[in-house]
Amino acid sequence: MTSKRGDVIFLLLLFLAIFKNIFGQNWAFGIDKIATSQDYLRDSLSNFTEFARNYGYAAEEHTVITEDGYILSVFRIPKGKNCRGRVRQPPVLLMHGLLMSSDSWLDAGPSAGLAFLISDACYDLWVGNVRGTYYGRRNLRLNPDTHSQFWNFTSHDMGTLDVPAIINYMLNETGSSELIYVGYSQGARIFFIMCSETFGYCEKIIVSINLAPAARVKYSRSVPVQLLTRFYAVTVPFLSGPRELEVLQKGGLIQKASSFFCKDSILAGTVCRAALALIDSYDPGSISTETIGVLFGHFPAGTSARNLAFFGQNAIVGRFQKYDYGSSKNLELYGTVQPPLYNLNRTNMPVVLMYSENDLLVDSKDVQWLSAQLPNLIESYKVRRPTWTHFDNCYSQYTKITIFPKIREYLQKYSKYGSV
Repeated sequence: MTSKRGDVIFLLLLFLAIFKNIFGQNWAFGIDKIATSQDYLRDSLSNFTEFARNYGYAAEEHTVITEDGYILSVFRIPKGKNCRGRVRQPPVLLMHGLLMSSDSWLDAGPSAGLAFLISDACYDLWVGNVRGTYYGRRNLRLNPDTHSQFWNFTSHDMGTLDVPAIINYMLNETGSSELIYVGYSQGARIFFIMCSETFGYCEKIIVSINLAPAARVKYSRSVPVQLLTRFYAVTVPFLSGPRELEVLQKGGLIQKASSFFCKDSILAGTVCRAALALIDSYDPGSISTETIGVLFGHFPAGTSARNLAFFGQNAIVGRFQKYDYGSSKNLELYGTVQPPLYNLNRTNMPVVLMYSENDLLVDSKDVQWLSAQLPNLIESYKVRRPTWTHFDNCYSQYTKITIFPKIREYLQKYSKYGSV
């Protein structure tokens, strides 16, 4: 197949966004009016280390290999450019959301990107990636372009295999026995899965800070995301080839088209902004036009059809449960007809949840439900900006005054000064 079903769906949604925002308006421009910023053009084409170095931050790339052979690129900023004192310990692990990558933590630039802010606050910052993104598209034995088995994974595997491998690696490299975990959306989801399904890893996390945690997604209100995930929940049994099973990858039709058009400042501020608002919600002025031009160079970052189907299944049944393979295979794998729930009682370290009312992907009712399941919840914090959205956690120009003070509060509470 030269065009994937998921790409077609997203392209249709993008056109809907265009018509919604410009239909009936006298809006036209010529090629002579195209305006681009050299900085964000450069940033949109940069990988993590290049992006960080564009602004004077020393960044390292590390290679982590999972138990089942996936090769993940993980990045480290040992000390922020604006850190004037000693680095605090333990190290911090920052994990991205669905269809994103480590680059999402830089896209808002040095004044707002959480990777910049956390490292500038004098933390040894590690920024992870999961399988299926462009930083996790390699395997020791499987070729993602020819082996369908490469794409036979969900966020369950990210939680049970990817994050444990990253934790082992970063603790070995730093000599630390513990770390602080910061997860966003899917990055929070895989943290809870890891605690439920593995032994010895969550005990190494002294506090977990979770932004817009996508555990149970029963009340998700994003129509495009609902359509996409439920589409794959129905169709994934009929997909077989790698080109069908890899979804919304970097370099694919949607990402290339979005990156091309959104580099233009006029389109970035209108059509591309409308596309983001269609997927999530709208927070006026929060995500700058420059950031929009940058982020579509890195988003979407790719995942598997089965992973999207997993989210769709959870949304349909309204439960935070394991993958549903159908009655027969469920009996074989789980010993029950219905997939078992993840055991949130095993998440017994201090946990912080952060959410907002205007988030269409992770509804506040699901966060309130999650709060009631956790045995050691120390705070469930509602972002005070009433228009704060799901995407704002990565891309807003206001992160430094909205969510970062609360993140820093808990980073400081659970850390101490280490070496220079």
